[in-house]
Amino acid sequence: ERHCQNAEKVAAFLNSSKKIELVNYPTLEGNPYRILAQKYLPRGCSGVISFSMKGGREAAIKFMDSLELASNVVHVADIRTCVLHPASSTHRQLTDEQLVGAGITPGLIRISVGLEHIDDILADLEQGLAKI
Repeated sequence: ERHCQNAEKVAAFLNSSKKIELVNYPTLEGNPYRILAQKYLPRGCSGVISFSMKGGREAAIKFMDSLELASNVVHVADIRTCVLHPASSTHRQLTDEQLVGAGITPGLIRISVGLEHIDDILADLEQGLAKI
């Protein structure tokens, strides 16, 4: 429950930033799966969010390196908040064309929102974005 609550707040926060070009989370207004998420996942739809930074790979890496609370690891569903840059980690073997075909933009980041207090998570994201 806490993963989902925190993730919804993080998704809304990221969606309001001018430094983010896209946020993919099923409960966000405008998401094509929103109605299905509300129907089939009424208690929440996970702590995992994907979002794409304006400025591509360089901005994504700089943002992730600036985070203090969130760990940069290849992992999801931990109790701690974790971030991952798929293009340079889990999908690094793909060509640029294959990445695009898989829906992985250069600025794409996956965040697995943890159980920390939401104010601490949002403060970390805010200070990371301020450094971009």
